[in-house]
Amino acid sequence: MHKSILCTVHTQDDIVPKPACQSHQNRALVEEGLDYSKSRFFQTWIRLNRSIGVCPNSHEISLAEKHSLYHDKGHKLLLPFVVQLTLPEEQTVSITTVTVGLSTVLTCAVHGTLRPPIIWKRNGVILNFLDLEDINDFGEDDSLYITKVTTIHMGNYTCHAYGYEELYQTHILQVNVPPVIRVYPETQAQEPGVSASLKCHAEGIPNPKITWLKNGIDIIPKLSKQLTLLANGSELHISSVRYEDTGAYTCIAKNEVGVDEDISSLFIEDSARKTRLSVGNMFYVFSDDGITIIQPSECEIRRHIKPNERIFTSYEEICPRVEGEAIQSCLWASAVNVRDKYIYVTQPKWNRIMILDIQTQKVMQSLDVDPLPTKLHYDKSHDQVWVLSWGDMQKSHPTLQVISEASVGENQHITHTPFEEVDDFFISPTNLIINHIRFGFIFNKSKSAVHKIDLETVTHIKTISFKDYRCIPQTMAYTHLGGYFFVQCRKNLSRPASLQLIIDSVTDSVIGPNCDISGTPYISPDGRYLVSADEDSGRIRVQTITVQGEIKLVYDLQTNVHISDLTFQPSFTEGNQYYIYATSHLQTDVLFVELSTGKMNILKNLKDPLTSKDWPWSSYNRIMKDSGLFGQYLITPAKDSLFVINGRQNTLRCEVSGIKRGNTVVWVGEV
Repeated sequence: MHKSILCTVHTQDDIVPKPACQSHQNRALVEEGLDYSKSRFFQTWIRLNRSIGVCPNSHEISLAEKHSLYHDKGHKLLLPFVVQLTLPEEQTVSITTVTVGLSTVLTCAVHGTLRPPIIWKRNGVILNFLDLEDINDFGEDDSLYITKVTTIHMGNYTCHAYGYEELYQTHILQVNVPPVIRVYPETQAQEPGVSASLKCHAEGIPNPKITWLKNGIDIIPKLSKQLTLLANGSELHISSVRYEDTGAYTCIAKNEVGVDEDISSLFIEDSARKTRLSVGNMFYVFSDDGITIIQPSECEIRRHIKPNERIFTSYEEICPRVEGEAIQSCLWASAVNVRDKYIYVTQPKWNRIMILDIQTQKVMQSLDVDPLPTKLHYDKSHDQVWVLSWGDMQKSHPTLQVISEASVGENQHITHTPFEEVDDFFISPTNLIINHIRFGFIFNKSKSAVHKIDLETVTHIKTISFKDYRCIPQTMAYTHLGGYFFVQCRKNLSRPASLQLIIDSVTDSVIGPNCDISGTPYISPDGRYLVSADEDSGRIRVQTITVQGEIKLVYDLQTNVHISDLTFQPSFTEGNQYYIYATSHLQTDVLFVELSTGKMNILKNLKDPLTSKDWPWSSYNRIMKDSGLFGQYLITPAKDSLFVINGRQNTLRCEVSGIKRGNTVVWVGEV
């Protein structure tokens, strides 16, 4: 079967003047808010119709009208021209699968006599006339060419003949990604009789299958009560190690488009000695009383850097004594880990950034920045630290600065960006699959728009307006699956709930609201889950982003937790799954949700959080900090203490008392 549309266009003989096709086209397009009259696409269509004496869609009559006009003796003879378009039923939806990095061609199956040129759309946005980097040639056959496919290109594309939108074909583009893996630890030494775990995290599309080899031999036949595989092979656990367990364990991740592997080595020794005291796998907590370094598995304070200790290069005190204050204390706002080499942390009161050397656990130097630095972000792709300063507590003179070559740790160059009235900024985090981020976004104060910037050149690229939605952006989140940005709008009198908008990064177009979802958006590290937390109502909506770029609601959870912060914890029982842990602005409870099932649990009585007055730097007055890709511990502060949570057992591990306002925390992994 075929779907078809039958229209008739006609001309009179040479007594009737030929229509002004150019002006007809311009008028039609200007009505749509577009002027494409100079494009190759429309010049071709206009020439075609001039040759037969008509404008596209300028005259349409039915077959009966055509018959009547053809035989009307009182009129000059009309010559009929029939545009007949067909689309085979079985080609209404076409699925194309391509491997990331390759090129692909989507060909439209709408055919017919005198078929107008093909219009291609993505999320309702016409692609033909956009200057897109990877979609830039529609060819003589009007096919859609994507020269270098990435995960942002996955999703739905439609095509139709110009003027005949009701007959359209849908192309679903799936993008496969070869596996990328990380193992942990790379090497370990254990004494006989203790347990040991070797972990392997793999990401890819489709989800990779994990297998293990020991010294090149498949480990499956050796599985026993002592040797087990957990979480779909993501963890190899040995309950009581013996000398013969020494070896090189190879994790292999494979899917239909590729394979990746890495080795985790295990040594069994009578006295598993450590060559030096480790400075990694620690939480670095910045509080009123300085810097506290905590080893979470033992709940042990490894080092305490006090406020009166000295900066290595200048010999100034880390937190200078303020005249009139009885107690010498610190004030911190934001901190970032720079490649497990340095920690950069802001001191708003002293208008500077401290740089802590992780290897020596000493504060090496301070950098003077603009007044009241409150937010840092480390852009790993360009080795830059971005610094947002308010100017004063009313945010009347905000500035944005960039520290280049941040991982060098000395002689840094600080650049003022040209952006003014910056209320906030957003730079997507990297992950295993996406290791380079090119663009960021800036929010201006009280403006219904975001500004896209080039992170390498630190220049403005374009402005994306939200005026049609009366949205002033508050926060953003991003998934590389389909290339969607989720923008939370500020609440106002006409909108009591914080609406979310979606930006398609392929076209930089606003494609509309995210259904009726409200609240702060959070994206899982693999980009597959979007969790939206409405802090006022306690409502949590969980959506998945499929490998076809679809956004689907899977859970709508009602809680009584007014969420301050939320983080993702990899599952210990299922591969490629996550739990979430969320703190409350006001309550003492911590919320736990298993994303694969929607199962919820509450960890109770973790004491009162900081008040908003004691934490003016952001809305996150009680943070929740995880311990990285392979970590099982999380940490959250109360007013005067810290709580360490065992994510594997979903239980409270311990409380570390005597730490006041410890709401700035950095995790440092293997060093």
